Amino acid sequence: MTRGITVLLALCLVSAVAYFTASKWAIRHQTLTFYDASRQRPVEIDIAVRRDKEMQAEGGLAELPVAVLNHGNTVKFTEYSFLANLFAARGYLAISIQHDLPTDGPLVTKVGEPYVGRLPVYEKGVANIDFAVAQLRTILPNADYHHLTMVGHSNGGDISMYYAHLHPELIRRVVTLDNLRVPFMIDGKFKTLTFRSEDPVFKTDPGVVPAREVCDKAGITVVNTQFQHTEMSDRGPTSVKNAIAESLDRFLDDGTASIKPKPVPRGPSAVASAK
Repeated sequence: MTRGITVLLALCLVSAVAYFTASKWAIRHQTLTFYDASRQRPVEIDIAVRRDKEMQAEGGLAELPVAVLNHGNTVKFTEYSFLANLFAARGYLAISIQHDLPTDGPLVTKVGEPYVGRLPVYEKGVANIDFAVAQLRTILPNADYHHLTMVGHSNGGDISMYYAHLHPELIRRVVTLDNLRVPFMIDGKFKTLTFRSEDPVFKTDPGVVPAREVCDKAGITVVNTQFQHTEMSDRGPTSVKNAIAESLDRFLDDGTASIKPKPVPRGPSAVASAK
């Protein structure tokens, strides 16, 4: 009897080790740094891809869909792993781009200017995306760079939406986490999912989120949450990240998305300037 229990425990241990090993190695992460000589600027990215899907693509058996992840202000490009891993697990090539450098000036607000003075920041983000994609085409050619899923939190969500305004022909869908400045496109050329916070500090500019009837016609899904603006990254509570991931997963499956209103346990404020 004792020997049987010992064998059973040993088998359970082996299974657990195999499970965690498979989980660790199923998704490959790699950080790459390119240099844009025309702007004299490094562009650092992290790629996340499922190893089996990558092997299929390398063998010419599949083409990887591409998701581009854009970070919020003061949040690093590597701090959205809960989203990068979700897309990678679904067979995407997930590309997270570092848009801000230590040498860049602070983000400022200038009332009366386009996007309250943020236009140069969005243009820099667009240039970073175009440059990173061009570089990846040469080293990871078996991916669909012509139909991008743009994803972004806060300022990164505005970069995502601004990119979609400039290049709608390259967009498969857009997912934003509480972007505040750039209005959504309403021509129905692609579907949009947006998570909105309930935050007394970070307020969405007028005209960014269309009226309900306009959203319905344009294929824009608005998910109102009780989350704080700064919780929508890896720094946020697990409950928030899980709720966003589950809702995003449903949206990618069948175009539906929702989060049931419920109290969310919160720790100390993680980020004070993600906008």
